[in-house]
Amino acid sequence: MTTPTPTPPRPTPRKRSLVELVTSIPTLVSDLVTREIDLLKAEMTAKVKALGVGAGLIAGALVILLGMLGVLLTAAILALSEIMPGWLAALLVAAVLLIIAVIIGLIGYRVLKKGIPPIPTESIDSLKRDVRAIKGIGKRSTTP
Repeated sequence: MTTPTPTPPRPTPRKRSLVELVTSIPTLVSDLVTREIDLLKAEMTAKVKALGVGAGLIAGALVILLGMLGVLLTAAILALSEIMPGWLAALLVAAVLLIIAVIIGLIGYRVLKKGIPPIPTESIDSLKRDVRAIKGIGKRSTTP
């Protein structure tokens, strides 16, 4: 049996003077900021990686969903071909899909138009009012 070797006692750190403490503040702050930035980078890398994997899985699910949609449309055409000619059933399903696509496209266009240009005009106006109020030019109003 071997006996564990005792570890030597740690030397007590010497007390630093006030001047040494004050002069070490910039180094400590710099080290703290550097560590915080490294932590932020590591956290953002992990989050971006998770976002990428999640987006890839969702894209795969969408591809499968589109395939399923094709199968359902084929089933609808085949079902309609029991009461009308096949070519007419296919045209009817295509016409319904075109109408749905146009409606969704117009709604999307209106929503997109509201976001153009992508400039935060209300925030910029508010900042300009704040700057004028700080300079003493006019009053700061709470309503835009």
